[in-house]
Amino acid sequence: MAQDMTEKELLKMEIDQLKKEVKNERQMVSKTAKELKDYIESMAPEDPFLKGIPEDKNPFKEKGGCIIS
Repeated sequence: MAQDMTEKELLKMEIDQLKKEVKNERQMVSKTAKELKDYIESMAPEDPFLKGIPEDKNPFKEKGGCIIS
């Protein structure tokens, strides 16, 4: 798509994108990183990757084996 556009059109598209980005609220990484860490730690007890899935609620548990006789 970008190959079919003139340089002027590409620059206009870039300016439009920059105008959208400048409206985004900025926050300090030190603040957001702490919030993210706190959220992850608070959700850890419910995380199936850390806690595991109970065998009776695991939808991917093998229901039965295949027997070839």
